[in-house]
Amino acid sequence: MAVRVYLHIGAPKTGSTYVQNVLWANQAALRTAGILLPGSAVAHDQAMADLRQARWRDAEVYWTWDRLAEQARAWPGDVIISNEGLGAATAAQAARAVASLQPAEVHVVVAGRDLWRTFPSFWQQSIRARSGWRFEEFLAAVESGRCEAFWDNHTAPRMLRRWGDLVPAQRRHLVTVPPPGARPDVLWHRFAGIMGIPAGLCAPAKPTSNASLGAAEIELLRRVNRALGDRYPLRTPYRRVVHRHLVDAVLKRRPDPLKFGVGLDRAEWVTELAEHQIKELRDYPCQIVGDLAELRPTGMRPTGSPDDLDEGQLLAAAIETIVGMLAHADSLAEQAQRRPDSAFSRLTNRAAGGVRHRLRRVTRRTD
Repeated sequence: MAVRVYLHIGAPKTGSTYVQNVLWANQAALRTAGILLPGSAVAHDQAMADLRQARWRDAEVYWTWDRLAEQARAWPGDVIISNEGLGAATAAQAARAVASLQPAEVHVVVAGRDLWRTFPSFWQQSIRARSGWRFEEFLAAVESGRCEAFWDNHTAPRMLRRWGDLVPAQRRHLVTVPPPGARPDVLWHRFAGIMGIPAGLCAPAKPTSNASLGAAEIELLRRVNRALGDRYPLRTPYRRVVHRHLVDAVLKRRPDPLKFGVGLDRAEWVTELAEHQIKELRDYPCQIVGDLAELRPTGMRPTGSPDDLDEGQLLAAAIETIVGMLAHADSLAEQAQRRPDSAFSRLTNRAAGGVRHRLRRVTRRTD
């Protein structure tokens, strides 16, 4: 029976990919030390989608939440479950998740990041999840109170209320994301301290870029999403096709992308929101690792918006993207030619060999 289960539930774009890369790269060492990461990163993602009954989930996948929880309960030590999509679960779904892991001592771990960086990150993630709204549409929706999904799915206070209220205050943990320029291992050490991972057990991995797209690249993807209509409506097919062949293969690799963000005309509004958020978290009984001051925006500079790009800029980016996709297609064709002994070829050869063997046996009988 599990002793402690640490649920790292988000928020997205708070360094979760880096922390998870360290965890999974050291899965064997953690297990030896008595700390289990059940399944795999894919298993945690599938279980998250099942728990949330997300409309984009693949209903036939192996890893349900109940299967993941069963494996966690059976481990005679500590368990870590990490997926930034968990934070978007409803109160009822969160309650089900926590109950399914008891009688283990359940801890909830949430990370918070300053809003100046979070706003464009949330919008970009929504586009990369197949949305089609403009950046200004999103900001205006938040300003007018028409985008509760942002506060529910991307900010620490609401996640803590839904999940943290289910466990005692000493088992609620808020990690603040260090400001730009901080060493990535600072964030790792904050998480490791909460989860009781011994110092030196896990070597912090070299940061892998979960690269943000530039203004032209994300605007192209937004328009592609609009043009797709009802094609690739589910998460897995969309990732398999659009992410693999467009986002990851080409758009992420374009040199010198034009940065974008919230305009300085909204700086005062963002600052006021940040102060309100800091007060909320200061008043909420939980264990804070880091400093709430890190949630105050810093380095607010003039930036453009994808909405401001003219058609000439987008046409140039689109042509370069097509050229990149041609190179990607050529590379895939070359890989296929270099691997004639593919799984399919081996299966075909095995089947043909079986047919030849049976024919020889028949021939011997008739001689």
